Amino acid sequence: MSERKVLNKYYPPDFDPSKIPKLKLPKDRQYVVRLMAPFNMRCKTCGEYIYKGKKFNARKETVQNEVYLGLPIFRFYIKCTRCLAEITFKTDPENTDYTMEHGATRNFQAEKLLEEEEKRVQKEREEEELNNPMKVLENRTKDSKLEMEVLENLQELKELNQRQANVDFESMLKQYKDYEEERKRRELEEDETEMKAMLEQAQSRRFLEDSDSDEEAVQVPSRSALKMKPTDILQEDMEPQSKKLKTESWERSVGKLNSKSQLAGLVTVKKQTPGSTTANGVGKQTTLQSSDAGSWRSSLPAVTQPPSAAQGSSLSLLGAYSDSEDSTSD
Repeated sequence: MSERKVLNKYYPPDFDPSKIPKLKLPKDRQYVVRLMAPFNMRCKTCGEYIYKGKKFNARKETVQNEVYLGLPIFRFYIKCTRCLAEITFKTDPENTDYTMEHGATRNFQAEKLLEEEEKRVQKEREEEELNNPMKVLENRTKDSKLEMEVLENLQELKELNQRQANVDFESMLKQYKDYEEERKRRELEEDETEMKAMLEQAQSRRFLEDSDSDEEAVQVPSRSALKMKPTDILQEDMEPQSKKLKTESWERSVGKLNSKSQLAGLVTVKKQTPGSTTANGVGKQTTLQSSDAGSWRSSLPAVTQPPSAAQGSSLSLLGAYSDSEDSTSD
């Protein structure tokens, strides 16, 4: 298949390009181009600011009778965005920049003006030194003196910076170590104070709970109050009030514990008569048994009886005690 769009053209055999008539155009012909503003400018008519990089549809033409090293210089025509006043500027190949012609003023070109002033002064100095050798020597002396002053000032600034920038690493490490120790000590103190506060709070809470439970429940006696000696039962004054009440109720129902002096009236010692048939050894043994029985009876509880009944039954009690003692001795 053949191509739909043919790129090649047909040249006949008798084609002669020299016979083609040349189009004669004016040298100052203008072209419409799309460009951006090369610098910041302000319109002289309305005062509108036009910033660098703003796009315009400009007309371009070649400047007549102005050439720099064979390079043509071009002029551009733009219109203000507010008042439509015409602004023109052209290229500057010598400084690789653009030059404002009329219609606006260029902003922020102080650096450029300074550079131009320096170039002008340098050019005047060269022209002055060209025919005056004494001026050359004078200028060199001034330059060397100025250079020495600049070096001295620079050295002073360096020494000042070295004095201020002197770092003592040992003192810095020591200071950091002290700071770390202080921080650890502060943390420990804070932990201790917090623990003390928690303990105090727990104790106060426990104290309040104990006080509430004491008010509701009956107070329980301590072990020291419950712990008693075996002989404390014979001392009624040292017993607590509850113990006394129990003892009184028991005595009313059963009887009262009597001491040795009270039981001594119930025991009678047999007297030996000349006509007794017992031997001396046997009589002494009964006496000893009766005395031992009295001491043993003092440790046993006895039932209290009326005086009339106690006298009648004393002999029967003595016989019972003697029998029980004999059985225990055996």
